[in-house]
Amino acid sequence: MIYRSPSPPAAVPEQSWPAYLDAAIAPHLERTALEEPGSGRMLTYRQLHEEIRAVAAGLRARGYRKGEVVAIYACNSIEFVVALQAVLRIGAVITTINPLNTGTELERQMRHAGACCLLTTAALLETARPAAAACGLREVLVFDAGDGAAAFWSLRGDAADGTVADIDPVRDLAVLPYSSGTTGPSKGVMLSHRNLVAHNLQVLGSRDTSLPEAGDRMVIVLPLFHIFAMTVMMNLGLSQGATLVIVPRFEPELFLKTLQDSRITRAYLVPPIINFLAKHPLVSRFDLSALRYMLSGAAPLGVNLARAAAGRVGCAVVQGYGLTETCPVTHIFPDAGGHDDPGSIGVLIPGTEARIVALDGSQDVAAGERGELWIRGPQVMLGYLNDAGATAAAIDGEGWFHTGDVATVDPDGYFHIVDRVKELIKVKAYQVAPAELEALLASHPAIADCAVVPMPDEECGELPKAFVVLRGTLGADELMDWVAGRVAPYRRIRRVEFVDAIPRSPSGKILRRLLR
Repeated sequence: MIYRSPSPPAAVPEQSWPAYLDAAIAPHLERTALEEPGSGRMLTYRQLHEEIRAVAAGLRARGYRKGEVVAIYACNSIEFVVALQAVLRIGAVITTINPLNTGTELERQMRHAGACCLLTTAALLETARPAAAACGLREVLVFDAGDGAAAFWSLRGDAADGTVADIDPVRDLAVLPYSSGTTGPSKGVMLSHRNLVAHNLQVLGSRDTSLPEAGDRMVIVLPLFHIFAMTVMMNLGLSQGATLVIVPRFEPELFLKTLQDSRITRAYLVPPIINFLAKHPLVSRFDLSALRYMLSGAAPLGVNLARAAAGRVGCAVVQGYGLTETCPVTHIFPDAGGHDDPGSIGVLIPGTEARIVALDGSQDVAAGERGELWIRGPQVMLGYLNDAGATAAAIDGEGWFHTGDVATVDPDGYFHIVDRVKELIKVKAYQVAPAELEALLASHPAIADCAVVPMPDEECGELPKAFVVLRGTLGADELMDWVAGRVAPYRRIRRVEFVDAIPRSPSGKILRRLLR
């Protein structure tokens, strides 16, 4: 059975994202677009538009062209927003990289994406420079002051020359975020301009759902390199004339102070931050009465936790669902729909279809039964960069994207995520691929075999745990330290259990269910 949204499909114009955004912000030019409490800086929509056009003109003058890939490796900032929108304006492609990534991880993504330029910050230059040199990048530009590095703002040109490039919305790439895989390195997710425009209009067309409005104040605390913050917070907020209050990263007291002092009305968060709001004693010291809406995404949110946070903060806490491959939203819980079920991811957004299919792919299952969630809609990616095999495995001939998540749907069209087919470990908002950690562990001379599985964690949701078969002498702490020196903090092994053998199927596949 094919399930559809209770809202009518959204009409998607044949526009590039920059052309769409130009029209969307036109009524809001005198409103405040961006605030950065840490620096005291702010930009109106008129100023933001001028900066985007000026940087786009400067990029053109510097020789950057349509289709080239520019990488951003930085924490949240005004510069991040300007840079991303300016790059899209000239028809170039943005690939965003987690600022916690190591030099090796940074180099791997830039090389795979084919990046020609890196935008970063002074604090990350020590890591960025060797990776950029190894990839033969044209240049590295820094958002702030950097020793011997070119300044991002030196790109400013004549805003009149910052026109929108001739872009094919359907075929031309806009952004290239990376989504972790279970059987190899992270994959580049190809999202077109049409994907971005369609996604924005689909979310805005959702009935009985609270949406950003001009005058709303939205905190941007989740990392902008992540698709959730990039499209659901930045793009959606800007298109509606809201004020985006930018925080570099989540720090408990700074986050609460921002909510209070900036009178934040809307917050798009992840379960660990919802957990913090529900349980941490620090929260009671701050006035959060301006908050009217909180949406949790990127990982499942428990019913009890959602109710506890809503009761403590005094506003609705609802869930959404999506994936990097779907821009990301496919479902939102309609908070004004009269349905009390905070454990549900809600209903399909306009123009999105879904099926719940038996795990062997043989047939659709009945309502209430578990199966893999398949999605079809205009927000679904074009495919994985340079990986036709993975693309064909993910998107079938009829356009259905196989999410790898096990779900149910009730007779009213409300969906629940109940398990995962995929093996990804979700550490806060980050995805960790066990296969990548297993490959690293297997390279240690004292390890004969290994497997990595998630272990539950109240603060982070899940953390990586390693089962290890030794061939030599090695302690658990020594091994965890060894891994920590080679991966980003969120990818670190947090517990090691030594075993005699790793359970495997006849084909050699790790039987993870026996290790959980």
